[in-house]
Amino acid sequence: MQTNQRRLIGIYKADGGIVGEVSYFLGHLVGVRNCSLCDVTHSPFKKKAEFKKFQARLLENHQLEVSLVHMNERSESELAASKGREPCVLLQHEDGSMSMFLDYEELAAAKGSVRSFEKLLESRIAIYL
Repeated sequence: MQTNQRRLIGIYKADGGIVGEVSYFLGHLVGVRNCSLCDVTHSPFKKKAEFKKFQARLLENHQLEVSLVHMNERSESELAASKGREPCVLLQHEDGSMSMFLDYEELAAAKGSVRSFEKLLESRIAIYL
């Protein structure tokens, strides 16, 4: 049995790569595409500095790495745990299994705020980890 370190995996509701990024950006601009996790982690052009700092705090305080994955970049296990439920945050357990940690409704409640997202994650960590 393989032992992994527990980690969080954010699944964007968008595809990666040039075509995926441009498609999401234009769709978001005209109001036909939305990804609440994207709103938390990114400004229109790059990752938010505030989110990068939060990732570092999470690693330092809880030894939890946060990976961010586009829909077309998911592993088979990430796909199985998240398909049709994007955007979301999964928890990968030490045994490699995955479970939903934050769903799309909870991410939407953060309204793009890194601070709100952090409070929500911290409350979950306090309860479950």
